Amino acid sequence: MTYVKVTNGTVDTYPYTVGQLRRDNANTSFPKTVPITMLADWDVYPVTVEDKPSFTERTQDCTQDAQPSLVNNVWTIGWVITDKTAEETEAYDDLKAEENRATRDTKLAETDWWATSDRTMTQAQTDYRQALRDITAHANWPNLADADWPVKP
Repeated sequence: MTYVKVTNGTVDTYPYTVGQLRRDNANTSFPKTVPITMLADWDVYPVTVEDKPSFTERTQDCTQDAQPSLVNNVWTIGWVITDKTAEETEAYDDLKAEENRATRDTKLAETDWWATSDRTMTQAQTDYRQALRDITAHANWPNLADADWPVKP
């Protein structure tokens, strides 16, 4: 559990731990498990982490707030969504392209045995391998969804 140490209603230290409370108050004996009500007596409060919001990973970043805030009498830490720069989006696309090429190469390697000289591939196998080779021409390239990949026969 993450805590916040509050002084005069504002964040003093975040994150804060029960271990820090013990060190900060070395002459005080605390129980092994410190109840939340006792922590509150020392201005230490648990922090609730909001669920991460949905965002578009390609064009946005989602980072946790630096400090919690008091929302309806509960110390809460939220998220901030910011737009990526054109350079960051391009770098994201480059990384996805590299990952997808590696996936494509693995899928082709898994079916190389279909193309041995003592074997005749079915049309479905030939089409599948060609679709893998052509995947970089897909309309969604390089940001492919699972459904964009050809289905292995």
